[in-house]
Parts: sequence; structure tokens; C-alpha cells
Amino acid sequence: MSSVTSVTGAQRSADSDHRWLILVIVAIAQLMVVLDATIVNIALPSAQHALGFPNSDRQWVVTAYALAFGSLLLVGGRLGDMFSRKRVFIIGLVGFALSSALGGAAVSFEMLVTARALQGVFGAILAPSALGTLVSTFRNPRERGRAFGVFGSVAGGGGAVGLILGGVLTQYFSWRWTLYVNLVFAAIAVTGALLYMRTDAPASRPKVDWLGAVLASAGLFAIVYGFSHAELAGWTAALTVGSLVAGVVLLAAFVFAESRVSHPLLPLRVITNRARGGSYLSVGLTGIAVFGVFLFLTYYLQEIKGYSPVTSGLAFLPMIACILLASNTSSILLLPRVGPRALVVTGTLLGGGAMAYLTQLTVTSSYAVSILPALLALGLGFGMIFAPAINTATTGVDRRDSGVASALVNTMQQVGGSVGTAALSTLALTATASYLAAHHTGALAPATAAVHGYTVAFTVSAILFGVAALVAILLLPSRRRIQELWNAPMTEGADGSPAAGQATAAAVAGQATAEGTAGQEAALAQAPAHQTGPGTAGL
Repeated sequence: MSSVTSVTGAQRSADSDHRWLILVIVAIAQLMVVLDATIVNIALPSAQHALGFPNSDRQWVVTAYALAFGSLLLVGGRLGDMFSRKRVFIIGLVGFALSSALGGAAVSFEMLVTARALQGVFGAILAPSALGTLVSTFRNPRERGRAFGVFGSVAGGGGAVGLILGGVLTQYFSWRWTLYVNLVFAAIAVTGALLYMRTDAPASRPKVDWLGAVLASAGLFAIVYGFSHAELAGWTAALTVGSLVAGVVLLAAFVFAESRVSHPLLPLRVITNRARGGSYLSVGLTGIAVFGVFLFLTYYLQEIKGYSPVTSGLAFLPMIACILLASNTSSILLLPRVGPRALVVTGTLLGGGAMAYLTQLTVTSSYAVSILPALLALGLGFGMIFAPAINTATTGVDRRDSGVASALVNTMQQVGGSVGTAALSTLALTATASYLAAHHTGALAPATAAVHGYTVAFTVSAILFGVAALVAILLLPSRRRIQELWNAPMTEGADGSPAAGQATAAAVAGQATAEGTAGQEAALAQAPAHQTGPGTAGL
């Protein structure tokens, strides 16, 4: 018995020693997934010219990825809970890389769309296993804050990085390299995973909830497809309405089924927790705005102001810098002091204010005066939302549920982005058409109408940020409550492993919640060296 305990302790100590390297590996994997939601967008015109497909088919290059990814995330998240997360993580990486290679070598439209769909399938396996690995690796509250600061930076800024990288690769190399670049990322991440990640298969493998898997995947597919179809055919089209209604019905049936089965795909205890539910909603609503900003500002900069792909991508750099600053500052320094509620509310108000500021854009607006201030505020807002919300959404989750809880974070961000892109695009196009019908004269009429459509979308995004602020006020925990969750004693999951996401008991033993941040910091300062290792200072 003692030898088994010794081996287990040695494994955990080794895993702890490499935890910052594991963070880098996880961040690379998350960057691949988030990046591919936007990097191909800038390359689409070049890909369309090379493969010769019509404008009516162009959106399927983006939608195929979103449909597969969004509909399979819950299933992908459960795989990490059922099998070795390291093995699932590596399978996701390798599959994503091979799918990217297939897309880069595409000689037809059908081959490219197939590759994008396969990217979505393996992305749905990869993303939740990456976040689940982070949850189970970082249990010390202080280190957890640092880790989620980095992860939140990638989640919030990866889309903008995709615009910059996509522009550079397309303009100076080839559109195919927007897909081939994933081979480089995957090679680094696979090597790191093989060297530093620990195999942690559960002692007893839970049964597969096939009914829940089918209902969840079909429901999410119908929702994402319905919103995507609305962009092409309008909200009143029979297929649009039918898909959205079917999606709602299937997801309702999924929730009912999960309350009845003994081994649910998504245990309802994961989402009925008030703090986690509020975090998921905050991430989803913000996801709508993030992709809306990227989409319409990219259109504005390229089509109205005449920026090149590279220049329009570089225009987002100030926002990325603010996301990096705010994500790490909020997660490391501010979250223990003010709690997630104050941070997310402030972030959503900053985002709403920035969107309201963008509603004054005109054809002759300058970047420095009319866009840059909004990008700075949005970057700070996104950084204050994503890292604390993702941290809170995975706090206190058992090891047996950490994969599906992590998958829900990605599901809300991806489905929110898909819904936002389709819904806001439809609103913008409708507003543009209405404006042209009323003001159809003049050389600048088409450009003015397009900008009017963009500002309508920004107005709706500002309202959604307001709703997100209200959700955060009502549902997210205060500083005292989040410290109670961090300081809670470690519990055992169904597989006998410590509950991922709860604070390390040794780091906070004997510290009463009422002592506040100062007590927590003092307890952490006394933690053993293997918990606050040398890598901490570097991050």
C-alpha cells in the first residue's frame, strides 16, 4: 500500500514540477482552436479564387467548422472524463493537424469543406481536454489565477491573432498556409504532451450516455445551422425556423433525459450551480460580441477604409495588448481581492460602452479617433470577463465532471460566436438594404448604407453587453463566496481522484474565509515548495 502511495505521490510531484510547461502546451492547443475560427476568414477570397467556388458556397468553409465543433463539444468533453485525458488530448491534436493538412492540400471545394468539418470534430475533442487538463493541474488558488490569466488571454485574443496571422500568411505566402500552420503548433504541443503530461485514466470508466450524446449533438447542430441559414435565407425561411425550433426541442429533451439516466453525458449538477451557470452565460454573451467586433470592424477597415489584410489585422493589436494586460491582472491580482462579480460586471460595462462608441462610425471616420479608443476599452473588457469567468466556471468541479464542465465553456463561446456572426450579420444586411432603399442616390450611398448596417450591429452588441452585466450581477459570486469555494476541503471524485478545481487543502488549511485576501495570501506563502515552484515567478 505504501509503495502505491509513494508512486502516486511521485507522479503528482512530477506533474506539479512541469505544470508551467503543461500550461504552455495547453495554451498552444487552445490557440489552435480559437485561431481557426478566424484565420481562414481572411484567406477565403484567395481560396475561392484558387478553387473556383461561387459566393453562395463560401460561407460553408466557415460554417462546416462551427457546426462540427459546436455540436460535438459536450461529447468531446466527456471523453476526457472517461479515458486518459492525455491520450484524448494527443488524439485531438493529431487529428486536428491531419485535418488541417488535408484542407491545405485541397484541390476542390468539397475537399476543403470536408477538411474544415474534420477540424471541427477533432477541435471538439481537443478544446475541452485542454481546459480539463488545466483545471486538474492547477489547484493552488494563486497559481490557478496565473494559469487562467494566460488561458483567458488566449481565449479572448486568439481570434484577433488569427486575423493578423491569416493576413500575413495569405499576403506573403499562400492561403493554404493558414491551414498548414497548425502542423507546426500541433508538433510542438504533441511533443510537450508526450514528455510532460501525466496519464490519469479514471479507476472505473463510466458508461456512455448514447441517448444524451445524440440529443445534445443534434440539438446544438440544429441551433448553429438555423442561425447560419438565417444569414443566407432570412429569419422567416422554413428551414431557418424549423432548425431553430428543432434545436430547442432536442435540447429540452436532452435536459429531460439527463435527469433520468444514471450516467448522464452532462450531469445537471454542473449547470445548476449558480456561479457556474452565470459564468457560462457571461462567456456565451461575450462570445457573440467578440466575433461581431472582428467581423464588422474587419469589413469596415477593408471595404470602407481600403486597408490591406495585414494592415487590418494589425489594427487589432492594441486590443490584443489590452486583453493580455487585463486577463493577467484581473485573474492574478484582482480576482482574489474583488471576486468575479465585480470584474465581469466592469468588463461587460466597458464592452458595452465601447460598442456604443462604435455606433458613431461614418464613412469618413478615422482609426485613431473613432476606432482605437473602442478597441482599447474592448480589450480591457474582454480580459476582465474571460479569465475570471472561465476560472469561476471550473471552480469546485469534481474530477469526474471536469471535462464536461470545461467543454461547456468552449460550447458557450463557440455557439455564442456562431449565433452572433449569423444573427448580427442578418441584422446588418437588413439595415443596409433598408437604408439603400430610402437613400439610394449619391456615389457614397452603398458605403454609407454598409456602415449604417455595422452600427446597427454594434447597437445590438451594446445591448447584449448590458444583459451580460445584469446576469453577472445576479448570478456570479462575490469575493467572499469565491474564497469559500477555493478554501473548501478537497473532495474525492467518483474515480477516487481529488476533485479538480478545488483549492489545495494544504495551502489554505486553518484559514477562515472571513480573514479575506490577506489571510489567503499568508497561507499560500507558507505552502510547500512543490506547490509554489520556481515557475511561479516567471508568470
